[in-house]
Amino acid sequence: MKAIVLAGGYATRLWPITKNRPKMFLPVGESTVIDDIFSELEADDRVDEVYVSTNERFADDFAEFLDDRDYEKPTLTIEETTEEDEKFGVIGALAQLVDRENIQDDTLVIAGDNLISFDIADFLDFFEEKDSPSLAAYDVGSLERAKSYGLVDLDGDQVVDFQEKPENPKSTLVSIACYGFTEETVPLLSEYLEAGENPDEPGWFVQWLQSRKDVFAYTFEGAWFDIGTPESYLDAVAWKLGGENLVAEDATVENSVLGENVHVMSGAEVVNSSLDNSVVFPDATLRDCDVRDSIIDQNTRLENIDFAGALIGAHTTISNETPDVDLE
Repeated sequence: MKAIVLAGGYATRLWPITKNRPKMFLPVGESTVIDDIFSELEADDRVDEVYVSTNERFADDFAEFLDDRDYEKPTLTIEETTEEDEKFGVIGALAQLVDRENIQDDTLVIAGDNLISFDIADFLDFFEEKDSPSLAAYDVGSLERAKSYGLVDLDGDQVVDFQEKPENPKSTLVSIACYGFTEETVPLLSEYLEAGENPDEPGWFVQWLQSRKDVFAYTFEGAWFDIGTPESYLDAVAWKLGGENLVAEDATVENSVLGENVHVMSGAEVVNSSLDNSVVFPDATLRDCDVRDSIIDQNTRLENIDFAGALIGAHTTISNETPDVDLE
């Protein structure tokens, strides 16, 4: 079996934090989302090759990332784009990858920014048992949120209807970016595109496929985070930390109050400050600050700042003259 990890997005909603780094490298607790995925695929003997689909802009970053790890299965395969408006769409890029790498086996396709609470091995068990195209489905608990995903209607565990991004969803069970495609299904990607169908999201292909083949859904409870916005990233961090804080051994935290779900990374300094539900990247400095629900990138210096819901890019300096932090 082959696996394809989708890692070609530009994550513009997380800029400036992800302007010069893939969002899959964002730390979530002690690890990263994509490390969790790679580790599971590395441990599963059914998967003999893992293709990492990324773009030209981040190709060197991924090459360096994989060189620093001990994974044996991942192979980089490059989508020839450097900007968001050049993208082929997920299905377009996927079909090109299948052709480029001559994939003719059962194939797992999973998004590299998917933080999921189930074991990938359990999904593969389900996929092998059904021997038919399969997807993972999760109840997002909100009709409004369901509008952004592919809506799944089931009879037992068989998909009887699939609607990508419906305007008026009738349920809250949605497909996440985790799919199993049989070797007979993989060539249909090209047939789908040649028919002039939407190349953007995998859900459009699943909607088309479901009317032609039996498709099954592996439903799970627990947690799922589609890390594409600052809010979803911080939610994922909070879930991973579970209300605790994570402070690197060589970070400095002095005369400061840390609330919940705070991650302070290597070399960072937090002095006379208050932090809650925030991530502070390596070598950032915060003095006399009150920071909530924010992401502070590396080598940033903040002094006498009070803010919430902020994304502060790397190598930024912001200072107010009068401190307004009260730690009492």
